[in-house]
Amino acid sequence: MSESVVLPALGESVTEGTVTRWLKNVGDTVEVDEPLLEVSTDKVDTEIPSPVSGVVEEILVQEDETAEVGAVLARVGDGSGASAPSEAPAAETPAAPQAEASAQPAAEPQASAPAEPAAPQEAPAAAASADAQDIVLPSLGESITEGTVTRWLKSVGDTVEVDEPLLEVSTDKVDTEVPSPIAGVLQEIVVQEDDTVEVGGVLARVGSGAAAPAAPAQPESAATPEPAPAAPAAEQPAAAEAPAPAAETVQPEAAPAAPPAAPAQPAPAQAAPAAQQPAAADPAQAAPSSGYVTPIVRKLAHETGVDLSKVSGTGVGGRIRKEDVLAAAETSKGSAPAAAAAPAVEVSELRGTTQKMSRLRKVISERAVASLQGTAQLTTVVEVDVTRVARLRQAKKDEFLQKTGSKLSFLPFFALAAAEALRTYPIINATVDGDSIVYPDTENISIAVDTERGLLTPVLRAAGEKNLAQISGEIADLAERTRDNKLTPDELSGGTFTLTNTGSRGALFDTPLVFLPQSAILGTGAVVKKPVVISGPEGDSIAVRSTVYLALSYDHRIVDGADAARFLTQVKQRLEAGDFEGNLGF
Repeated sequence: MSESVVLPALGESVTEGTVTRWLKNVGDTVEVDEPLLEVSTDKVDTEIPSPVSGVVEEILVQEDETAEVGAVLARVGDGSGASAPSEAPAAETPAAPQAEASAQPAAEPQASAPAEPAAPQEAPAAAASADAQDIVLPSLGESITEGTVTRWLKSVGDTVEVDEPLLEVSTDKVDTEVPSPIAGVLQEIVVQEDDTVEVGGVLARVGSGAAAPAAPAQPESAATPEPAPAAPAAEQPAAAEAPAPAAETVQPEAAPAAPPAAPAQPAPAQAAPAAQQPAAADPAQAAPSSGYVTPIVRKLAHETGVDLSKVSGTGVGGRIRKEDVLAAAETSKGSAPAAAAAPAVEVSELRGTTQKMSRLRKVISERAVASLQGTAQLTTVVEVDVTRVARLRQAKKDEFLQKTGSKLSFLPFFALAAAEALRTYPIINATVDGDSIVYPDTENISIAVDTERGLLTPVLRAAGEKNLAQISGEIADLAERTRDNKLTPDELSGGTFTLTNTGSRGALFDTPLVFLPQSAILGTGAVVKKPVVISGPEGDSIAVRSTVYLALSYDHRIVDGADAARFLTQVKQRLEAGDFEGNLGF
């Protein structure tokens, strides 16, 4: 019995949608809430999940076709109507290896020595694929339709636990690790590094690994070399070539299969030529596994001067954790005091190399060019005396840290003053929609965060309704999770205005770039002490004051210079007054 999958209501004013991409084909198995297809409307692009589990028996609306809300898109049933197609994907999975394997028996109908091993090689692969479960790319956000595999953390033949990271995936909004939903042995990698896969696409296959030893491949292959000594020599190059396409699933399991066949000395004697390669592959695979580090760990190692090649990882699969780097840094402090002063100038390992752009870098570059070409941007700069803010911060920072758990930096003061000014001058917070100007009813401030992957902007929502403690805590949390790759895509979208702290790296000011659809971005320079002329009742005097430059870049299509000046003037007056004690939040 089959059930219909209909186009659900996607919004009050949305009456129809266009199918942009099917994530499943006829004959594919689908689980409850697993994405079936992607639909695009005039307001949103989204995935339609399956309301039931079963087999896709019929697709009624093809890609690029439009359907009304409530229309039947597909039918999912028990698979009785799609048994033939369901076999096709199973046969297609190892298409390339099976094609070669089937070609060999056809070309060698006579029972020659190499023909026998070809058949056993095919048998374990089929058994393993029958036991394996597909690992698919999960949904990473409402508007994310595909991801690029940047790095595999496991190799074929490796054991993987439930929720243990299998690979890293990069999208246009976030880089993340994909964990394994099941425990077992990685039997096949379907999508290679740098390849792009759609949400719901099969990334790899993980099984119990128990099917391979049951196959009679090894005893037969051990028996066939007896009549012809030249046959093993011919088999070894074939076995060496086999792992390249897909026989990696067989090769790691060949070693455990050999010992049961021969109890003591025959096994080492026969396994030495062929099984040495898997044995050598294990340390080689362990080295990259233990040498793999996340961006945050790599950055920490760079900051502490730790050589990662000399660090032993204590994490899952030998992965290096932050604790390992910190421990190595503590050890090196006492052992090599002179080495700390030696590196005066650091030479980057990228010097003299050519690197492929990451997906995130491509997206940033495309958006930057599109924003510059689609808007009329200019920048207005003011200098602000933040001495009173600096004094308040100095007086309250210890108490603030004790009561809120967050450090009190200048950035929360800038964010609060900007949010208040956005309420007064909403044109700075507005967006362009055709020939209309849209004024949001909230101040969602995107906070620019520098990461090793590139610039990301998590969103501080409803900033105008928060105090300094809330703003400081949320900014610290967002920044930490951004650098640790733990943000969700929804936390990177919905910003109406951006705040970038260019002064964190010592810059006095810059001309920040506005990214569509926003209309303005505020850059805060470094807070520095310098002599300033102070006007008072007794005349002018010179005093040492803390100052900062604030640079507002804006879209001149809707924001005039006078609007920018008024906005900056309010921010300046708020900061120079320094009256924030009532906003501390404790």
